[in-house]
Amino acid sequence: MAAGYFNLSLAALSVFPAILTGLVAWQWQLEGPRLKGILLWHLLSACGSALIIWSSWWIYYRAQRAQRTPPPKWRVALELAGVLIFMLTGHLGGFLSGVNTNP
Repeated sequence: MAAGYFNLSLAALSVFPAILTGLVAWQWQLEGPRLKGILLWHLLSACGSALIIWSSWWIYYRAQRAQRTPPPKWRVALELAGVLIFMLTGHLGGFLSGVNTNP
């Protein structure tokens, strides 16, 4: 369980710079217009990913403090949902980066 907790701790910490760089890029590069379309969906899925990562970390943290109780079984479903939302965020980010456009 220690490896899973360490991994989730690093993921939870990495959420902060990811959100910060996204907000800075929105303000500097796009000059802060109202979000719509793919950019809005990317932001919403990123917030969902962050929420699930922090929730998963909190579940492991509480189990770590209790020391005798394993994390609940339903956390696997939560983590799988997090993986799907994280994949959606990356997919939408690919469209925003211009990688998927034809020359």
